[in-house]
Amino acid sequence: MWFPRLASDRVLRARPMDGPFVLTLHERNADRIYCLNAAAQQAGLERGMGYSDARAFCPDLTSQPANTKADGRFQRMLARWAGRYCPWVGLEGRDGLVMDISGTPHLFGGETPMLDDMNARLARAGLQVQMGLGDTRGAAWALARYGTDARANVAAAGRPMDRLGGLPVTALRLEDKANTALLRLGVRTISDLADLPRATITRRFGPHVLMRLAQALGDQPEHLSPLPDPPQFSVRMTLPDPIGLAGDVMAGTARLLDRLCDKLKDHEQGARVLRLDLRRVDQASQQVELRLARPLRDPHRILPLFQRGVDGIDAGFGIDQIRLEAVQVEALPVQQVSHVAYAQAGPDMGDTTGLEDLITKVGNRIGLDNVQRFLPADSHIPERSHIIAQAAYSSPAPSWPVMRHRPLRLFAPEHVAATGRTPPGRFRWRRMALQTARATGPERLAPEWWMADDAWRSGVRDYWKVETQQGRRLWMYHTPQSPGWFVQGEFA
Repeated sequence: MWFPRLASDRVLRARPMDGPFVLTLHERNADRIYCLNAAAQQAGLERGMGYSDARAFCPDLTSQPANTKADGRFQRMLARWAGRYCPWVGLEGRDGLVMDISGTPHLFGGETPMLDDMNARLARAGLQVQMGLGDTRGAAWALARYGTDARANVAAAGRPMDRLGGLPVTALRLEDKANTALLRLGVRTISDLADLPRATITRRFGPHVLMRLAQALGDQPEHLSPLPDPPQFSVRMTLPDPIGLAGDVMAGTARLLDRLCDKLKDHEQGARVLRLDLRRVDQASQQVELRLARPLRDPHRILPLFQRGVDGIDAGFGIDQIRLEAVQVEALPVQQVSHVAYAQAGPDMGDTTGLEDLITKVGNRIGLDNVQRFLPADSHIPERSHIIAQAAYSSPAPSWPVMRHRPLRLFAPEHVAATGRTPPGRFRWRRMALQTARATGPERLAPEWWMADDAWRSGVRDYWKVETQQGRRLWMYHTPQSPGWFVQGEFA
């Protein structure tokens, strides 16, 4: 299978659009077209073209940066889907699949119905595909990319030259240098190359050209390797007698956790979501799901987190099977532990296990996404000096840069009736009559002109720290360009 527009089809499946569309990749100090849809190709664009040139050719061009990692994951997902047709599926480059369908076409009524079924399913999924079927991997590769049929090209068994003979020599997966040399000598098709004496080919172009020809015709075997099956992070325990006490369930879970964590350690993975399936003797089952704030494979830290869920289960007449699965895992490589690394991380970052366990406990009660933390942002505007991030998917800031003293509470600016450039001696705020005891300032802040913000359209602000005789310590500012006084914060 060859997916000529794999990357663009993947993006357009999620966000369909009409008109020319390209994915760009930064190569050789320029943004170049990485993949394009049919409309862009009809407009005269092609892969490798500079993006600025493409915009000159096609002013209504829509573009997006390419994500090669996501394309790779999508290709592997297609490989898993192709397993419905045969157990042997491998990757072919970055936009194709290779399959060994020996012994499986009869399950679908033959080769042609099988290929029709593949084409129909992929077309419904919004993917353009070209297929080639031959006795060898080289023949299938050539037919998929250079065949005359846009959907499927089949070479008769035992007679590959009937379909391969008329294809160009580039269909043999040769290097550009060998292709150019063959074309200069007038060798344009595979049949022209096959008619040449073998010794001449090897002497002029090296053994690689003859090897590719022999692999395509089946005269030389080609090593093929399928994708390995992904590891399964699940363990199961069948009990000879039903159990019903929470303590017994926790003891069984502890034994399963040891086995599961050993398996995660072997693959350098950490569990992010765990699911405990408890099967009762009446064939009903109950589940306990645990979402972790960080990838973990430490059974001593994970086991207590199951206690609350296990206490709430209904064992009925007893539980006879326990199954524990890491539904979602993330990479957790082994790290070097030393006193130097601990000292470099600082006392606040050296050990965050307690905080992570607290986030997990709270998150399993109110939802892991609802536990949030503040992180510093790169801005001198007070209300933009921080962002709010989900605690489970972010790391605490190693240090919080504090250039100037800021109030503990910030709120939307509240207008105060006053005039002048210095803080008023008496003013009313929130129905309170206040008298200024001491004022410190001003500190002038200018708006960030590169970011649109309606609240800062009044221009620069002169901030003052105002201590009132009533005990309030306010953060007030004056706008010189459109005179007015506002209260934006309150110190502790």
